[in-house]
Amino acid sequence: MPYCKIEKIGEGTYGVVYKAIDNTNGNTVALKKIRLETEAEGVPSTAIREISLLRELDHPNIVKLLEVVPCDKKLYMVFEYLLLDLKKFLDMNRTLLPISLVKSYTFQLLSAISFCHAHKVLHRDLKPQNLLIDHTGYIKLADFGLARGFGIPVRTYTHEVVTLWYRAPEILLGAKFYTTSVDIWSLGCIFAEMMMKRALFPGDSEIDQLFRIFRTLGTPDESVWPGVSKLPDYKSMFPSWESQDIDEILPGLDPSGQDLFLVSVSKLYSSKRAIYTNISYKKIQNVATY
Repeated sequence: MPYCKIEKIGEGTYGVVYKAIDNTNGNTVALKKIRLETEAEGVPSTAIREISLLRELDHPNIVKLLEVVPCDKKLYMVFEYLLLDLKKFLDMNRTLLPISLVKSYTFQLLSAISFCHAHKVLHRDLKPQNLLIDHTGYIKLADFGLARGFGIPVRTYTHEVVTLWYRAPEILLGAKFYTTSVDIWSLGCIFAEMMMKRALFPGDSEIDQLFRIFRTLGTPDESVWPGVSKLPDYKSMFPSWESQDIDEILPGLDPSGQDLFLVSVSKLYSSKRAIYTNISYKKIQNVATY
Protein backbone atom coordinates (compact mmCIF):
# COMPACT_ATOMS: atom_id res chain seq x y z
CA MET A 1 0.00 0.00 0.00
CA PRO A 2 1.44 3.41 -0.98
CA TYR A 3 0.68 4.98 2.40
CA CYS A 4 2.61 4.99 5.68
CA LYS A 5 0.53 5.28 8.87
CA ILE A 6 1.77 7.82 11.39
CA GLU A 7 -0.78 7.68 14.22
CA LYS A 8 -4.36 6.82 15.05
CA ILE A 9 -6.46 9.98 15.13
CA GLY A 10 -9.99 8.71 15.69
CA GLU A 11 -12.80 6.30 14.93
CA GLY A 12 -15.61 6.84 12.49
CA THR A 13 -19.00 5.19 12.29
CA TYR A 14 -17.48 1.85 11.36
CA GLY A 15 -13.71 2.26 10.98
CA VAL A 16 -10.48 3.42 12.59
CA VAL A 17 -8.93 6.61 11.18
CA TYR A 18 -5.18 7.18 10.86
CA LYS A 19 -2.99 10.11 9.92
CA ALA A 20 -0.71 8.88 7.13
CA ILE A 21 1.79 9.96 4.49
CA ASP A 22 1.33 9.34 0.76
CA ASN A 23 4.65 7.75 -0.21
CA THR A 24 4.29 8.87 -3.82
CA ASN A 25 4.20 12.62 -3.13
CA GLY A 26 4.76 13.16 0.61
CA ASN A 27 1.29 14.60 1.20
CA THR A 28 -0.47 14.02 4.53
CA VAL A 29 -3.77 12.13 4.24
CA ALA A 30 -6.34 10.52 6.50
CA LEU A 31 -6.90 6.76 6.15
CA LYS A 32 -10.13 5.18 7.30
CA LYS A 33 -9.56 1.44 7.75
CA ILE A 34 -12.60 -0.73 7.20
CA ARG A 35 -12.37 -4.32 8.31
CA LEU A 36 -14.08 -6.50 5.73
CA GLU A 37 -16.70 -8.92 6.90
CA THR A 38 -16.73 -12.60 5.98
CA GLU A 39 -16.17 -13.41 2.34
CA ALA A 40 -19.89 -14.02 1.91
CA GLU A 41 -20.85 -10.59 3.31
CA GLY A 42 -18.08 -8.59 1.64
CA VAL A 43 -17.76 -4.83 2.12
CA PRO A 44 -20.12 -3.42 4.79
CA SER A 45 -23.15 -1.67 3.30
CA THR A 46 -22.34 1.44 5.35
CA ALA A 47 -18.94 1.70 3.63
CA ILE A 48 -20.45 1.18 0.18
CA ARG A 49 -23.00 3.89 0.93
CA GLU A 50 -20.39 6.37 2.16
CA ILE A 51 -18.10 5.76 -0.82
CA SER A 52 -20.88 6.14 -3.37
CA LEU A 53 -22.27 9.29 -1.75
CA LEU A 54 -18.90 11.00 -1.35
CA ARG A 55 -18.05 10.37 -4.99
CA GLU A 56 -21.13 12.40 -5.90
CA LEU A 57 -20.63 15.22 -3.38
CA ASP A 58 -17.89 17.55 -4.63
CA HIS A 59 -18.08 20.67 -2.45
CA PRO A 60 -15.42 22.81 -0.73
CA ASN A 61 -17.02 22.16 2.67
CA ILE A 62 -17.34 18.38 2.31
CA VAL A 63 -14.23 16.31 3.04
CA LYS A 64 -12.75 14.90 -0.17
CA LEU A 65 -12.46 11.15 -0.72
CA LEU A 66 -9.24 10.79 -2.73
CA GLU A 67 -9.32 7.05 -3.44
CA VAL A 68 -10.26 3.63 -2.08
CA VAL A 69 -7.48 1.04 -1.61
CA PRO A 70 -8.05 -2.68 -0.83
CA CYS A 71 -5.21 -4.28 1.15
CA ASP A 72 -4.86 -7.47 3.28
CA LYS A 73 -8.59 -8.14 3.72
CA LYS A 74 -9.14 -4.51 4.64
CA LEU A 75 -10.42 -1.54 2.72
CA TYR A 76 -8.83 1.87 3.15
CA MET A 77 -10.71 5.05 2.31
CA VAL A 78 -8.16 7.80 1.65
CA PHE A 79 -9.29 11.33 2.56
CA GLU A 80 -7.75 14.76 2.50
CA TYR A 81 -6.24 15.49 5.91
CA LEU A 82 -7.58 18.26 8.14
CA LEU A 83 -5.99 19.38 11.36
CA LEU A 84 -8.66 18.53 13.95
CA ASP A 85 -12.38 18.26 14.55
CA LEU A 86 -14.65 20.97 15.95
CA LYS A 87 -15.08 19.16 19.29
CA LYS A 88 -11.32 19.18 19.92
CA PHE A 89 -11.11 22.78 18.77
CA LEU A 90 -13.82 23.86 21.23
CA ASP A 91 -12.14 21.92 24.04
CA MET A 92 -8.78 23.55 23.28
CA ASN A 93 -10.10 27.12 23.46
CA ARG A 94 -10.53 28.44 26.97
CA THR A 95 -12.51 31.48 25.86
CA LEU A 96 -15.65 31.84 23.77
CA LEU A 97 -15.17 31.80 20.01
CA PRO A 98 -15.41 35.14 18.18
CA ILE A 99 -18.92 35.58 16.77
CA SER A 100 -17.36 36.25 13.35
CA LEU A 101 -15.80 32.76 13.39
CA VAL A 102 -19.03 31.13 14.57
CA LYS A 103 -20.92 32.82 11.73
CA SER A 104 -18.27 31.81 9.20
CA TYR A 105 -18.38 28.18 10.31
CA THR A 106 -22.19 28.21 10.34
CA PHE A 107 -22.32 29.68 6.84
CA GLN A 108 -19.89 27.06 5.52
CA LEU A 109 -21.79 24.20 7.16
CA LEU A 110 -25.12 25.48 5.92
CA SER A 111 -23.66 25.71 2.41
CA ALA A 112 -22.49 22.09 2.62
CA ILE A 113 -25.79 20.84 4.08
CA SER A 114 -27.75 22.74 1.42
CA PHE A 115 -25.58 21.09 -1.25
CA CYS A 116 -26.21 17.64 0.24
CA HIS A 117 -29.95 18.20 0.38
CA ALA A 118 -30.01 19.53 -3.19
CA HIS A 119 -28.37 16.24 -4.18
CA LYS A 120 -30.95 14.34 -2.13
CA VAL A 121 -28.56 13.26 0.63
CA LEU A 122 -29.26 13.47 4.37
CA HIS A 123 -26.15 13.41 6.55
CA ARG A 124 -28.08 12.21 9.65
CA ASP A 125 -25.11 12.39 12.04
CA LEU A 126 -24.08 16.02 12.31
CA LYS A 127 -22.07 16.64 15.49
CA PRO A 128 -18.84 18.51 16.36
CA GLN A 129 -16.78 15.30 16.13
CA ASN A 130 -17.80 14.93 12.46
CA LEU A 131 -16.86 18.47 11.46
CA LEU A 132 -13.21 18.93 10.48
CA ILE A 133 -11.33 22.24 10.47
CA ASP A 134 -7.99 23.48 9.17
CA HIS A 135 -5.74 26.43 9.98
CA THR A 136 -7.08 28.55 7.11
CA GLY A 137 -10.63 28.88 8.47
CA TYR A 138 -12.30 26.07 6.52
CA ILE A 139 -14.74 23.66 8.17
CA LYS A 140 -15.93 20.51 6.37
CA LEU A 141 -18.54 17.80 6.82
CA ALA A 142 -17.08 14.33 7.36
CA ASP A 143 -18.20 10.80 8.27
CA PHE A 144 -21.06 10.01 5.92
CA GLY A 145 -21.40 6.49 7.35
CA LEU A 146 -25.00 7.12 8.43
CA ALA A 147 -25.93 9.31 5.45
CA ARG A 148 -28.37 8.12 2.86
CA GLY A 149 -30.03 9.25 -0.33
CA PHE A 150 -33.71 10.10 -0.08
CA GLY A 151 -36.92 10.99 -1.76
CA ILE A 152 -38.60 13.54 0.50
CA PRO A 153 -39.97 12.64 3.04
CA VAL A 154 -37.67 9.92 4.35
CA ARG A 155 -39.00 6.83 6.09
CA THR A 156 -37.23 6.21 9.36
CA TYR A 157 -35.26 2.99 9.23
CA THR A 158 -34.12 3.16 12.85
CA HIS A 159 -34.15 5.54 15.82
CA GLU A 160 -30.37 5.20 15.87
CA VAL A 161 -29.66 8.12 13.59
CA VAL A 162 -28.03 11.31 14.81
CA THR A 163 -26.08 11.27 18.07
CA LEU A 164 -28.51 11.85 20.95
CA TRP A 165 -27.55 15.44 21.79
CA TYR A 166 -28.19 16.57 18.20
CA ARG A 167 -31.29 14.47 17.48
CA ALA A 168 -34.46 16.24 16.36
CA PRO A 169 -37.59 15.92 18.52
CA GLU A 170 -39.64 14.19 15.83
CA ILE A 171 -37.11 11.34 15.77
CA LEU A 172 -37.17 11.15 19.57
CA LEU A 173 -40.96 10.98 19.43
CA GLY A 174 -40.88 8.06 17.00
CA ALA A 175 -41.97 9.80 13.78
CA LYS A 176 -42.31 7.35 10.89
CA PHE A 177 -41.00 9.92 8.41
CA TYR A 178 -38.60 12.83 8.64
CA THR A 179 -37.21 15.44 6.29
CA THR A 180 -34.09 17.50 5.65
CA SER A 181 -35.05 19.52 8.72
CA VAL A 182 -33.36 16.91 10.96
CA ASP A 183 -29.99 18.15 9.67
CA ILE A 184 -31.07 21.77 10.23
CA TRP A 185 -31.90 20.92 13.86
CA SER A 186 -28.47 19.40 14.36
CA LEU A 187 -26.83 22.48 12.84
CA GLY A 188 -28.76 24.73 15.22
CA CYS A 189 -27.57 22.70 18.20
CA ILE A 190 -23.99 22.93 16.92
CA PHE A 191 -24.33 26.70 16.43
CA ALA A 192 -25.47 27.10 20.05
CA GLU A 193 -22.60 24.89 21.21
CA MET A 194 -20.09 27.05 19.35
CA MET A 195 -21.58 30.13 21.03
CA MET A 196 -21.65 28.68 24.55
CA LYS A 197 -18.77 26.15 24.39
CA ARG A 198 -21.10 23.56 25.88
CA ALA A 199 -23.82 21.34 24.45
CA LEU A 200 -27.28 22.89 24.22
CA PHE A 201 -29.17 19.67 25.06
CA PRO A 202 -26.75 17.19 26.71
CA GLY A 203 -29.26 14.41 27.46
CA ASP A 204 -28.26 11.03 28.86
CA SER A 205 -31.31 9.12 27.58
CA GLU A 206 -34.02 9.67 24.98
CA ILE A 207 -36.57 10.85 27.55
CA ASP A 208 -34.02 13.13 29.24
CA GLN A 209 -33.15 14.53 25.82
CA LEU A 210 -36.82 15.26 25.08
CA PHE A 211 -37.36 16.90 28.45
CA ARG A 212 -34.29 19.12 28.04
CA ILE A 213 -35.70 20.29 24.71
CA PHE A 214 -39.16 20.84 26.19
CA ARG A 215 -37.79 22.78 29.18
CA THR A 216 -36.08 25.17 26.76
CA LEU A 217 -38.54 25.42 23.86
CA GLY A 218 -41.75 24.52 25.66
CA THR A 219 -43.72 21.27 25.73
CA PRO A 220 -45.45 20.93 22.35
CA ASP A 221 -49.18 20.44 21.95
CA GLU A 222 -51.54 20.41 18.98
CA SER A 223 -51.69 24.22 18.89
CA VAL A 224 -47.97 24.60 18.15
CA TRP A 225 -47.28 21.24 16.51
CA PRO A 226 -50.34 19.78 14.74
CA GLY A 227 -50.18 15.99 14.85
CA VAL A 228 -47.67 15.77 17.69
CA SER A 229 -50.08 13.88 19.94
CA LYS A 230 -50.33 11.13 17.31
CA LEU A 231 -46.59 10.41 17.25
CA PRO A 232 -45.83 6.92 18.62
CA ASP A 233 -43.81 8.04 21.65
CA TYR A 234 -45.81 11.12 22.60
CA LYS A 235 -47.39 10.94 26.06
CA SER A 236 -50.24 13.13 27.25
CA MET A 237 -48.70 13.11 30.73
CA PHE A 238 -45.50 14.84 29.62
CA PRO A 239 -44.75 17.70 32.05
CA SER A 240 -45.88 21.09 30.76
CA TRP A 241 -43.07 23.63 30.33
CA GLU A 242 -43.23 27.15 28.88
CA SER A 243 -40.68 28.19 26.28
CA GLN A 244 -37.73 30.29 27.44
CA ASP A 245 -36.81 33.64 25.94
CA ILE A 246 -33.84 33.49 23.59
CA ASP A 247 -31.89 35.79 25.96
CA GLU A 248 -32.20 33.11 28.63
CA ILE A 249 -31.04 30.38 26.26
CA LEU A 250 -28.12 32.27 24.71
CA PRO A 251 -27.46 35.38 26.82
CA GLY A 252 -25.63 38.24 25.15
CA LEU A 253 -26.26 37.04 21.59
CA ASP A 254 -26.43 39.89 19.05
CA PRO A 255 -29.49 40.28 16.76
CA SER A 256 -27.88 38.55 13.77
CA GLY A 257 -26.82 35.67 16.01
CA GLN A 258 -30.36 35.46 17.36
CA ASP A 259 -31.60 35.17 13.77
CA LEU A 260 -29.26 32.22 13.23
CA PHE A 261 -30.61 30.48 16.29
CA LEU A 262 -34.26 31.30 15.62
CA VAL A 263 -34.19 29.99 12.07
CA SER A 264 -32.19 26.83 12.71
CA VAL A 265 -33.35 25.81 16.17
CA SER A 266 -36.51 27.41 17.47
CA LYS A 267 -38.58 26.39 14.44
CA LEU A 268 -38.07 22.98 15.85
CA TYR A 269 -41.37 21.36 15.79
CA SER A 270 -41.12 19.54 12.52
CA SER A 271 -44.08 20.90 10.53
CA LYS A 272 -42.92 24.51 10.96
CA ARG A 273 -39.29 23.57 10.56
CA ALA A 274 -40.03 21.71 7.32
CA ILE A 275 -41.65 24.88 5.94
CA TYR A 276 -38.66 26.93 7.09
CA THR A 277 -35.99 24.61 5.73
CA ASN A 278 -35.75 26.16 2.26
CA ILE A 279 -35.80 29.79 3.41
CA SER A 280 -33.44 28.87 6.24
CA TYR A 281 -30.63 28.44 3.76
CA LYS A 282 -30.91 32.00 2.45
CA LYS A 283 -31.65 33.58 5.82
CA ILE A 284 -28.80 31.87 7.65
CA GLN A 285 -26.43 32.66 4.79
CA ASN A 286 -27.47 36.31 4.94
CA VAL A 287 -26.86 36.72 8.67
CA ALA A 288 -23.78 34.48 8.64
CA THR A 289 -22.07 36.74 6.14
CA TYR A 290 -23.29 39.93 7.80
